[in-house]
Amino acid sequence: MPELTVVVAKVAFLALVWLFIALIAGTIRTDMVGRAMPAPSGRVPAHRPPSPEASRRQAVPPVTPRPEPEEEPWVLAIDSGSRAGERLQLVDEVHIGRSPQCELMLDDDYISSMHALLRHHPADPSRGVAGHWSLTDLGSTNGTFVNSAKITQPTLVTVDDVMRIGRVQMRLER
Repeated sequence: MPELTVVVAKVAFLALVWLFIALIAGTIRTDMVGRAMPAPSGRVPAHRPPSPEASRRQAVPPVTPRPEPEEEPWVLAIDSGSRAGERLQLVDEVHIGRSPQCELMLDDDYISSMHALLRHHPADPSRGVAGHWSLTDLGSTNGTFVNSAKITQPTLVTVDDVMRIGRVQMRLER
């Protein structure tokens, strides 16, 4: 009986070793080849589909789209990374990260699944407030940077600022 136990233990150990090797090979392949990404469309979608988890948390009435402003739309110009050279027309809220649920999905190992939020704050003439954009880090591992400074709270961004998320640099344009 002890011989049978030793043989079973050896076989189980070998199976675990091969499983470990297969996991390492899969990780190396993902690092070398990358993840499958949908073809870029050149425009950030206006609305992302709500996740089942988000709809369970709270029921939010549907958002009616704002009428198109007469001014030129804002554009996000990507200067570096796998999508360098792209210019994406922006909507009011753009989640940035690796998750397919993000409006701007970037394939970069230094970017979290839900890394940052770029939000437009419309002008309010009654209060004398001009429209502006803010960038918020959503608790990412590697941080979000504006002009090489790590941000820890919602930060105003303008056309003069360079935003860096992971290895991707981007800027606002009119």
